[in-house]
Amino acid sequence: MPVSFEDILQAFEFANTSGDMGEFRAFVCRQTGNFYYQTDFLDSMELNDELPDDIDDEEKYLALPDKRELDLGKPLVLAFAGEYLPDDFDDVRYFFNKRGAYSKFKALLARRGAIDRWHAFEAKATEQALRDWCALNEIEIVG
Repeated sequence: MPVSFEDILQAFEFANTSGDMGEFRAFVCRQTGNFYYQTDFLDSMELNDELPDDIDDEEKYLALPDKRELDLGKPLVLAFAGEYLPDDFDDVRYFFNKRGAYSKFKALLARRGAIDRWHAFEAKATEQALRDWCALNEIEIVG
């Protein structure tokens, strides 16, 4: 089933909208490559998306992963800090042992003028992780 990388990325970003895990979910049909979106906040009609009755059939539909499943949370932040902010690495590691870690990390990035570098690093890592995930799940990416 060929799908565009942009569609995979859009579905991944939807599935990783801020909130508790499971509040936002996206699925790709293994047979057609169609995407389906589900949220606890809106019914599927508001998303213009009628969910199939068998959406939980894992042989037919594949749920897009959570970023933590792809090590795109704390491990990615620590990898970035180790490479680009080595003098701040201990502080960043400390941030991520408490609540509010991302806001503290973003404030540090702003002070160090590293916001653009972080976004580029995160985007590259996300793309590679999603491409690897697609390959593992036999999803053919086109374009």
